Amino acid sequence: MQFHHAHGFRPQVGQVLQEEWPAAFAAWLTLGAEPISFDIPGLGQVPGGHRSRRDTFERALRATSDDVSGLSVQQAHVDGLLSSGGRVRGVIVDGSRLEADLVVDASGRSGRAVNGLRAPSTVGGLCGMAYVDRHYRLLDGAEPGPMTNPLAWQADFDGYQAIIFLHERGHFSVLLVRPTADAALKDLRHPAAFEAACRAIPGLAEWTDPARALPVTEVLPGGPLRNAYRGQGGIDERPVVPGLVSVGDAVATTTPTFGRGLATTFVQVRELLALLDSEADPGLVGEPFDAWCEDNMLPWVLDHVHMDGDLVRRWQGGDLDLTRRLPSDLILSAATEDPRIEHASPGYLSMLELPSSLDAVEPLARAVYASGWRPEYSSGPTRNELVEIIDAALRERGVDTPRLNSQSVSSARR
Repeated sequence: MQFHHAHGFRPQVGQVLQEEWPAAFAAWLTLGAEPISFDIPGLGQVPGGHRSRRDTFERALRATSDDVSGLSVQQAHVDGLLSSGGRVRGVIVDGSRLEADLVVDASGRSGRAVNGLRAPSTVGGLCGMAYVDRHYRLLDGAEPGPMTNPLAWQADFDGYQAIIFLHERGHFSVLLVRPTADAALKDLRHPAAFEAACRAIPGLAEWTDPARALPVTEVLPGGPLRNAYRGQGGIDERPVVPGLVSVGDAVATTTPTFGRGLATTFVQVRELLALLDSEADPGLVGEPFDAWCEDNMLPWVLDHVHMDGDLVRRWQGGDLDLTRRLPSDLILSAATEDPRIEHASPGYLSMLELPSSLDAVEPLARAVYASGWRPEYSSGPTRNELVEIIDAALRERGVDTPRLNSQSVSSARR
């Protein structure tokens, strides 16, 4: 099911794949991945990544894996790790021992096989957001709907957010993001409510018009989102365990709203491969990789912790907090009032520079907001209007929910 959720492929994904696995990159393009570019003032056209579904990407990797020398793909359950002398020596797979010089943990944010040796995450956690999405495909000959950039369309409303990720060959995904605590908007998981919301939100109405596109999946609940960072260190503040290294979401997890998850994973892969090329003992790469991740991955997680937490607070009625550094999304929004801010945005948006690249223009954005200016909401229903639309759609379809029976939540913010 995870592969059906929306994914964004920033340029780092294709760049690393071209460098390290060109056959897989070529297969991805053959399967339909579409290169895109951004027109950035002063820089011209720069690579913007690729439009693709996650399952298209995975098929390209799997189709070319048999031709990779030394790679063997097996499907089995990892029961645990083999350890001796303070070092990981391999894994136990379906009860059998598999010895290795280095075990790479790419089990994602929910993997448990390494928990007995690796310290838990201490940075971030649940961010207060949840989402639902649905995958559509344009009808033959139909033109795409509106876009805010070559990769996506986004609209921000009073209490929620709508995003479209355009994929390859007319496929696209619609996301509706809400505060986790807003139980009324949780009913967007019902097809009748999701469809009604799409009809009511101008940009989504254009994209999902039955004359333009048809859904190819059910409405997919994405569940609560999290931003989390987990270093390589051992439990009880012990040092990094030799013979073991974690990578990808097992290190850094960010919400999908900026489409950074695959990009952060692939730059980790690039760095890990470089360390393996330079280290005589592959089991010792964990410590230098941990130091690199702390410098290059942790800032992105902290950026999302600040940005997403502040967005949820504003969704729930809070005003901007000018007593601390502005979150990155608000810094970028202020560029419409002070064009000097825009000059700092390309590095951040492309992830070629860390979030600290916005520090120099944060005071400019702060001055914009201190003047009383606030970003306008996108054209579309407010949160309370959307709740009414959801309620009407569910009642019309005869969908019975506890919330509709009580009516306690839908009136809470009126």
